[in-house]
Amino acid sequence: MRWLRLLAGVAVIAALWWRLGTGAFAGGLRALGPVPITIALVIGLVTTLASAARWRLVAARLGLRLPFREAAGDYYGAQFLNGVLPAGVLGDVHRAVRHGRRTGDVGRGVRAVVLERAAGQTVVVAAGLAVVVFRPELLPRQVLLCLGIVTVALAVAAVTTRQRLRRVWTADIRTGVLEAWPGVAGWSLLAVAGHLTLFAVAARAAGATAPLSVLLPLLVLALLAMGMPLNVGGFGPREGTAALSFAAAGLGAEQGVTVAVGYGVLALVSTLPGGAVLALRRMIRRPGPDARPVSSGRWRRLFGGFGDGGARHWPSFPFWPRRPARLRSRRSAGQATSCTPQPVPSAAASLPVIGSSKASRTRPHPSASGAGSRPSPSSPGRGSATPRNQGHAVRRPPAEP
Repeated sequence: MRWLRLLAGVAVIAALWWRLGTGAFAGGLRALGPVPITIALVIGLVTTLASAARWRLVAARLGLRLPFREAAGDYYGAQFLNGVLPAGVLGDVHRAVRHGRRTGDVGRGVRAVVLERAAGQTVVVAAGLAVVVFRPELLPRQVLLCLGIVTVALAVAAVTTRQRLRRVWTADIRTGVLEAWPGVAGWSLLAVAGHLTLFAVAARAAGATAPLSVLLPLLVLALLAMGMPLNVGGFGPREGTAALSFAAAGLGAEQGVTVAVGYGVLALVSTLPGGAVLALRRMIRRPGPDARPVSSGRWRRLFGGFGDGGARHWPSFPFWPRRPARLRSRRSAGQATSCTPQPVPSAAASLPVIGSSKASRTRPHPSASGAGSRPSPSSPGRGSATPRNQGHAVRRPPAEP
């Protein structure tokens, strides 16, 4: 299914290339001037912050913690990945899974991203429906038929969804979007206004001289087509819709493709800070819960903390176990004992020890064998021959062969 979507986007671009030539696509590169690029970066900052605030609002309503700084960084990175990767939604998948893992609930994190993107797309769809109702001549009947088929397919998919999933999604939609609709709608309107402003800047930079009252409905339709996951790096349905709508308005299909390509280039430029965010996060990674800190205090002070009071450790630094401390080396032990007199070994020290058990080395209590009793000198048994060697080990010479 994914390859079919990619092939559909490639087919649209190839058809436009074959029909209009390379001039329509090369004309969009004229939008790469210093002034349009600066305006694109400023507009990209505004739209990204508005979208991040909308995402943060929806996530908070669903019970997920999302600081605004992390939301802005993740949204910048997601927009950059959407612009350079096929399908146009892989960046959103990345930030949804990342936020879900960070909060411990991937399912709810994915639903938060889907709902906030759907809320923003709802504003675009409403604007597109208004254009279709009041200016139906801008789109051919074939395009309207395709849009109707897509709408019916989405409705059927929503009806045939399992009851449990439908109940969960209904509760999240009510809690995350409907109960917070003023804030969600306000941030969505600000983001859509920024995208339309960037489209108008691209149209002027590409050489379109038509008044904004004529260009604005055409740009809304092109922006609506961007929501279809049939693009290759953002290109595909947007250029096809712009070609059809500009041709229907009498401005020429070639100019429509040029404006759409110019908008795509400026939109990619506006997401370049997201690439910088991803590169910095790649350089300074955050360790997982199983990352082990370095053992030496000196290296821990050097590489141990990056924010959060030093709680995070450098994950790629090797773990060096401490060597167990030696109490005394051989040389120092020899020097310490060389000053003490050593006992001279006697001949009896080399004899084997008989009765070296603990019982034979202990002196028996006098009360054990009766009051005032003393073992007989002639009684057999080791360790009990005479009172002199009683309780001591007796060293006997080995028997001669």
